[in-house]
Amino acid sequence: MKLDVVLGLQWGDEGKGKVVDVLTPNYNCIARFQGGPNAGHSLHFEGKSFVLHTIPSGVFRPNATNIIGNGVVIDPVIFAKEIAGLEAAGVNCIERIRIAKKAHLILPTHRMLDAASEAAKGKSKIGSTLKGIGPTYMDKTGRNGLRVGDIISPEFAERYETLKNKHIGLLSTYEGFEYDITDYEKEWLAAIDILRQFPIIESEYVVNEMLLGGETILAEGAQGSLLDIDFGSYPFVTSSNTICAGACTGLGIAPRSIGEVFGIFKAYCTRVGSGPFPTELFDADGDAMCTIGREFGSTTGRRRRCGWLDLVALKYTVMLNGVSQLIMMKADVLNSFSELKVAIAYRVNGVLTDEFPFETGAEIEPVYRVFKGWNCDINHIRNYEDFPTELKDYVEFIEEQTGVPINIVSVGPDRAETIIR
Repeated sequence: MKLDVVLGLQWGDEGKGKVVDVLTPNYNCIARFQGGPNAGHSLHFEGKSFVLHTIPSGVFRPNATNIIGNGVVIDPVIFAKEIAGLEAAGVNCIERIRIAKKAHLILPTHRMLDAASEAAKGKSKIGSTLKGIGPTYMDKTGRNGLRVGDIISPEFAERYETLKNKHIGLLSTYEGFEYDITDYEKEWLAAIDILRQFPIIESEYVVNEMLLGGETILAEGAQGSLLDIDFGSYPFVTSSNTICAGACTGLGIAPRSIGEVFGIFKAYCTRVGSGPFPTELFDADGDAMCTIGREFGSTTGRRRRCGWLDLVALKYTVMLNGVSQLIMMKADVLNSFSELKVAIAYRVNGVLTDEFPFETGAEIEPVYRVFKGWNCDINHIRNYEDFPTELKDYVEFIEEQTGVPINIVSVGPDRAETIIR
């Protein structure tokens, strides 16, 4: 068997949680392969809403195994709170969740380092969620990190104190930065005991044995491809590889084991925090997208910046990920727009191009193609054939430009509002 991958193609918040929830009946295992609690995957079904930050979105399916892979960074406190919420909703988490030994832990001092570093940047802030993600990945690449497998070692307390003291030394270099981790540290250590209750596995062996045994696996990405540490809008990016290649290093599988790649995008664009956004709107249309789409971060609560669909960026991420199927989310948010725009090229410092630029600080002017809006409510529609002609034109133009079929169109937040073509 091959492992399928589902990931976001924009700046995150594309609706991955809902898609994974819809796809999971076809899979024995759902595996997160990168990122941390800066992710916020929202799921809506049976009149209930949930937001998952660390736990894979297949946790609501009773027969699915959910693996938190080695590429993920885990804050035990946030993890414990998620577990408490799920168990209160009747989910048997111990039976359904497995955690990779090689996944790294976010320490209380990592959060302080994140806050201190962001504060020191002043106007150059990158828009960090202040969850300690960046400093944790820095310790990982610096070979100083504390991993989940360490919590079952008799030397855990010593290793924790060593890394904490290193961080305290670093924090002393930030003049005027004050902090107190006492209460959070107590909560963190209590949460470590909750982590110990879960099966802690050699996930690379487990995943590969599942594939050899004919089991189906869906790898779930977090954030979005334009936030990738290598290929995103650097330096306004996250600290991990959010593209398809990250599934290989984040789970321990070979590239030849990748099967279908589901690429998720919104019918328009959003972004949280700082960084370039060529099609961003500062007018009534942008405000309408935000209000109708309820564009506020599920992790931070911050208002998302909104703008027209950017095909230059979308074609770039389709290429990077080898996307085989596209999934368009939130088409219903555009119900009331009489006119829609899609960026088909850029003028970068006056030069026309259809390539995503290296220099994110450049003057980027989108070149738009204008479409007629569908101006009707599509939330109740359950078959693609019943879509208004204008929406079909919009979908088919994107397919033509990307060379990839759009096999799912979402017309609302609920599971049932998902049109499979």
